[in-house]
Formats: sequence, structure tokens, C-alpha cells
Amino acid sequence: MSDGALIGRDDALAALRREAGFVLVTGPPGVGRSALLEAFAAAHPGPVRRATATPWESERAYAVADQLVPGIGTDPAGIAAVTSESGTLAVVDDAQWADAESVRALASTVRHHPKARLLIVAAAPAATDLLRQAATAEVPLAPLSAVAVGELAAARGILLHASMAERLTRHTGGIPRHVVDLLAEAPRDIWSRFDPDLPAPAGVAARVGEALAGCSLQARRIVEAVAVLGPATAVRDAALLAGVQDDLLAVLDEACGTGLVALGPRGLTELAPADPMVRAAMLVALGPATASELHRRAAELVDDPVRKLRLLVAATPLPDAALADELDELAGVRAADGAWGVAASLLSDAARLTEDRLQRESRLTRAVDALIGAGDVLGAGALVPEVEGLRETPLRNAVLGYLAIVRGRRAEAEARLARAWALVNAEREPDVAALICQRYVLHFLSCCRPGDLVTWADRAIAFTGADEPAAVEAAAIRGLGLAGRGEAEKALREYTELAERVQHGAQTQRIVMARGWVGLTRDAVDEAQADLKSSVPTTVLGGSSRISLWAGAWLARARFLTGDWDDAVHTVREAQAVLDHSGIALVGPLLQWTAVAVHALRGETELAAEALRRADSGPDDYEMMRVPLCLARAQLAEVRTDAAAVLRALRPLTSPRVGCSIDEPGQWPWADMYAHALVIDGRYAEADAFLVPHEKLAAERGLASARARLAAARGRLEGTTGELDRAKASFGVALELLEGLPLRYDRARIEFTRGQILRRAGKRREADEALTTARETFAALGAVTYVDKCDRELKAGGVHLPRGERGHDELTPQETAVSRLVAKGLSNRDVATELYLSTKTVQYHLTRVYAKLGIRSRAELAARLNS
Repeated sequence: MSDGALIGRDDALAALRREAGFVLVTGPPGVGRSALLEAFAAAHPGPVRRATATPWESERAYAVADQLVPGIGTDPAGIAAVTSESGTLAVVDDAQWADAESVRALASTVRHHPKARLLIVAAAPAATDLLRQAATAEVPLAPLSAVAVGELAAARGILLHASMAERLTRHTGGIPRHVVDLLAEAPRDIWSRFDPDLPAPAGVAARVGEALAGCSLQARRIVEAVAVLGPATAVRDAALLAGVQDDLLAVLDEACGTGLVALGPRGLTELAPADPMVRAAMLVALGPATASELHRRAAELVDDPVRKLRLLVAATPLPDAALADELDELAGVRAADGAWGVAASLLSDAARLTEDRLQRESRLTRAVDALIGAGDVLGAGALVPEVEGLRETPLRNAVLGYLAIVRGRRAEAEARLARAWALVNAEREPDVAALICQRYVLHFLSCCRPGDLVTWADRAIAFTGADEPAAVEAAAIRGLGLAGRGEAEKALREYTELAERVQHGAQTQRIVMARGWVGLTRDAVDEAQADLKSSVPTTVLGGSSRISLWAGAWLARARFLTGDWDDAVHTVREAQAVLDHSGIALVGPLLQWTAVAVHALRGETELAAEALRRADSGPDDYEMMRVPLCLARAQLAEVRTDAAAVLRALRPLTSPRVGCSIDEPGQWPWADMYAHALVIDGRYAEADAFLVPHEKLAAERGLASARARLAAARGRLEGTTGELDRAKASFGVALELLEGLPLRYDRARIEFTRGQILRRAGKRREADEALTTARETFAALGAVTYVDKCDRELKAGGVHLPRGERGHDELTPQETAVSRLVAKGLSNRDVATELYLSTKTVQYHLTRVYAKLGIRSRAELAARLNS
């Protein structure tokens, strides 16, 4: 257990602790059945008896039972007689070999002697008919997940980045024994390489050697051909490479009988190695010369260009300039199509086969760039020491700057990109200059500086043709810059033209995602959702995990605004899995902002806190990270009716900013939230001064949702300062602006605020109507925190309470509302904030409550109401 053998088995141990009777633990060889049994036995509080079944004793009656209770002979009832009052555990390993008499005796004991307090835990690869009949429960052990494999490696002092942990999991099938063996046997530096060929554990290699030695020459040739050609090998190709034509079916029977190859899903037309470890062992067994010859011949049989070149790479131990050039050229094609992972692998192979140092380093650097594009930021990060050790070039600095951006490290990105731009000669290297410009585009997008974004996008486009990948990507992001400086309609027109010109691959994903993003800022919510939803997948035509994450984050936000909160949380959960695997920290706060909002409004305190922790778990150097984090904190505070905390959370956004789009209407809904908090905090003049420029800009942009939110904040200010008619007009404008928009949460929030203002002004019936409308929407959304607030307001208004039925000493609805909050431990100030009253009014009601109930303290009030 010290080497982490039981990592990932908490659920299985918990299941064993819950069961009684005869429990069967199943799972493939090496999955850790014996280790699980030992760990469970070690923690068992009572006596433990052990037995291990063997194939040579499977026919001897009571062989296993005799190990558990020596001398039992043919008296199975004796098992119950030796159990302990504290509970006896009987462990039977390799139970597939247990004799039938012992299994029946053990099963009969637990069934007919329940007072014996006997728990039997048996382990076997699979449930035989006899074991299935005997067992009262089964606990299957599945292979380890990639996360658990990473933890297992860490327990042995080896840190694996996420992509390497997944690679090791696929290679070993997640079987702990193989994982542990490889971690111990393989050179340690292999785990920090990009795309290494993982070997087979020694035990697997020995088994493969024995199987090869026992088969005929023709069967061996078929097995070797399949090892070279890999998964999904056509039987025709395997036969041609092996030179086997006669009695092919008989040879296939023998080859499959070795356990080294298996028929594929297409039956007799397809073969595959039994697993990646077996394939690795067979390739080693071929020897270098034979393996090289077979790989070269295999390359002549396949049509897929990537597969063909990879076979040639496997056949080439020395540098080969021509092959490296082919790999480089194909990598460019695949990168343009969005197959970033394939491009990274091809460039890595090209670098290995390149003798010229400068060209080799350039190809390795571009491989890292493609790896980041593929979304494997963790894998790219593992290669940083190697890249930093290369000669300094503009490309190297641009790639390291790109990595810093997606990691959320603004200062490092600025330094890297500035150095890259200072070094590049745009006339000699226009493609590198365009790449640097494109990285600056992403940098300024993350800084929320739209003017600079557009400037650098135009530079990128000028350095290359308009249809080149760097130019198309820059053009796709350029629209976000236009929208950020108030030219959203122009951006949408340009996206229409761009989408007509580029209709496939990863670039389409960028264009559609950006169009959806801009559409969301312009209240085109339904169209935006369609665009963003189609931009999330990366598996059909290829695409970028980074773009997928942007799309997922904004799609979740759109679903939040329209009230599809279950879908919003589901979208966040799926995107978070991509983020965890990729390491793209830049999008994390934006993604979790929506999760915090939903969980907070639904009263799911722990989930909201966990989402906020995720949002705040990394750097927040970029505005694209800082703003949603501030909004998430403010959302939590607003739900708690803590105006001071809302102001603290949003204060960083109030600093003067030049060229920043944080104040642009439709980009970030923070201004109205800040204004509401100022009013609740009693800072009326400051609220008025704050609202004026935001209202003016929203009117200039003509954005309905932003104008509606600000109008509601203005209505709160006017109502609080006694201008009720003007407040009613402002709320009317706000609700009218939302007509036809599917913004359910915004409408409910405005109705709730309107109801609060009307109730305070004594317009109880109008308030009741507004609050009831808000309550219905909040209830439909599952926003229990605001349902409770609405209920308190409605009770305080007292419209539905028959006044004639109250005696003179009974509490009024307002007094009841105050009393209940005080009894919960809230201060007068907190009660005033919650009920939207002044502190003096709360004290006045509290004094009357004391007099009516004949009590003298808050403690007595709590005791009276809680009794």
C-alpha cells in the first residue's frame, strides 16, 4: 500500500464495508483484487482467516474450507462454530479455482447461520456459475482512470502531466500491476518527453516471447505484420506484408489463438494487436533490422498520408532531410485543418529526423505551439525547459508567450511577445511576424483592450494572405475587438462575409464561436446559443480546445440568462473536464462565474463555494479572468444581501481604464449591480454620479438589456429617495426594454426590486403583484434564495392577511418579518438591508414587538419564536 497500490479504490473499499454475507470481488488480472482484499482485511476489527485456491486442488473436496478452518473435514457446520462475536472475515483469493464443496459450505454458512457474524470476501477474475450462485453481492474492480494513474505515479515519486497520464492509462489499460511495473522499469526521463513510444513491462514481454516461440512461422509473420500495421489492420494488408496466402483462415485461427492479436469489430476483415503493451513487445522482439524493413514495406500498402509517414519514421533510425520535409509539409496541412495534435506529432518526428540545428529547433518549437493549439497546455508546459534551452528566436519567444497567455500569466506573456517582436525581421520572416501578431491579438483579447486587438489583427492579416490560417484566426478574433469598442453590428457583418469564405475546419469553429460571443453581447441570445453550441465540439471537423472552452463558457452564460440553469451547469461541468485536462487556465474564471451564480441562487452553498474556489485557484492577471471572478464574488454577496461585500467585490472594476472594454454595455453586467449596492448602502449621490455615464453609453449603443438593468438601478435610487413616480417610470422602461427578450432572470430580478420599492412606499397591492410575478419566475428557476426573499416581502406587505382577524396585541406582517430575522441572529443593520428598511425603522418595529410579547431581549424573542 505504500506504493499507492490502492489508489482509486475508495469506492470499492466502501462497498465492501457496506456488504454482508458472501461478497465476490471481480476484475481482470493485475487490477488489484489481492491488494484490495489485504487492505480490507488489515482494517477489519475482528479475526481474519485466509485461503488461496489453486488449480491443482480444485478437485479436492473442502480444500479451501480446510485452509480457513483446519481439520474441518466434511463438517461444513464447523465454520460457524469458530466465528467471533466481533465478526470474522474469511478471505478467499483466486476463488475461480475453489473446490465446489468449499464454496457451497461457505455460502450455506452465511445463509443458515446469520448469528455467526461471518463475512466472506472472495476474489476472482470473473464470476463463475458456482460463485455467482453463492455470492450475495458482487464488487467489480474496474481499471484505473487517468487521474488515478497520475496519483499512482505521484505516490512513486513520478509526476505525470495529464496527457502523459492518459497515454499511460491507454497503454496499460489502466491495470495497476502494469502501471506500477512500467513506472519502475522505464527510464524516468521518458515521462517528460513528448509522444514517447512506451515499452511493454518485462512480464508482458516475457509472455509475448513465449507465445511467439510456440506458434508456426506463418502465424508468427501474421502477428508481426499486425504489430507493424497497428490497430484496425485490414486482413488483406496483414497477409500481403506477411507473405501468407495459403490456408489463410487456418493461419488466422492460430494467430488469434496466441492471444497476441484479435479480430477487429469488422470480423474476418480486420485484425488488431491484443493491446498496446503486446504490440510494443512484439515490435521489440522483431529486432531493429527486421522492424525497419517491415515498416518500409508496410508504408507501401497504406493510403492515409499520416499513417504512411509514421510507418516511414519508424523505419528510419537516422536523420532524413527529405522525410523530415514531408512531415513538416503535412503538419502544416493538418494544422490548417485544426488537427493540432497530429500536427504536433508530425513536427516532433520531423525535428528528430532533421540534422540542421536551426531547422530542428524551429520544428520542435512549432511542435510545442501545435501542442498548445491542441489544448494540451500541461503537456506543452512539460516541454518548456527543453524549449527554453534552445537558441533564442522570435518563434521561440512567440510560442512561450502563447503558452503564458493560455496559462493566464500576463506579465510573462507581455515580456515574451515584446522580445519576439523586437527580434523578428518581418521582411525575411513574414509568417513568423504574422504569428507574433496573432498571439498579440489573443493577448489583448484577454486584456479586454479592443483597440489594440484590432490593430494587431490588421497587422497579422497584412503580413500573410487573407486566407492563411494565421490571418483567418486574427480576423475571427478581430470582430470581438470591434464589438468591444462599440462596433458590434460591423463585426457581425464581417463575420457573415468571413463565414461565406471559410466553410470548414477549425477556422470555422473560431468564426462561429466569435459570432456567437458578439451576438450574446447584442441580445441576440437565441442565435448566439445556436452558434456557441455548434462551436463546443472539436471532434467532427477538428478544432481547438481553447475555442471550445470559450464557446462552452459563453454558452453556459447564455443558458443562465434564459433560465436554462440545469443545462448551464451541465455545460460548465463538461467544459471543466476539458479545462482540467488541457490546463487552459485563462478560461477558468469565466466558466465558473455561471456555476457560482446558479448554485448561489439555488441555495447550494457548498457547490457555490467550490465553484468560486475553482474560479480563484490560479492567477488573475488578465481582465478576462479578473472580471468574471469579481462578478462571481459579487453574485454571492448579492444573494446574501450584503451590499458592502458587493461593493468590495466590484471595486477593482471601477478604476479608470484607458482603452479597456470592461464598461462597454453588453460585455460585463457589473455596473447595475454596483449601482444597486451603492443605493442599498445609502450612498445616493455616488450612485447617481456612477449611473449617469453608464446610462449614456448604453443609450448610445442602443442595447436593450444593459439599458433595462441600469433603468432598474435608477428606479431603486429614485424610489429610495422618495421620487416614487419617477421610480415607477424607470421600472416601466426597464420591463418594456426586456419585452421580447428571453432574459428570464433579469426580468424576475427587476420585478423583485420594483416590488421592494413599492412596498416601502406603501403601495402594497402593486408591490404584491410585482413580488408574486418575481416569485413565480424564481420558483421556476429553482432560485430558492430569492423565493424566500419574495415570501418575506409578501408577508411584510400583508395584502393576503385578513386584518380583522388580528388582535391588538398580535404582530403586524412587518413586525413578524423583523422578528423572524432577529431571531435568526441578524443585526438591526442586516435586517434593514434584507427588508429594505432603515435601521431606525427596524428598531421601531422591534420595540413594539417587545412590548406586545412582553419580552425584553433578542434572546427572549428567539426563544419565543423558536419554541
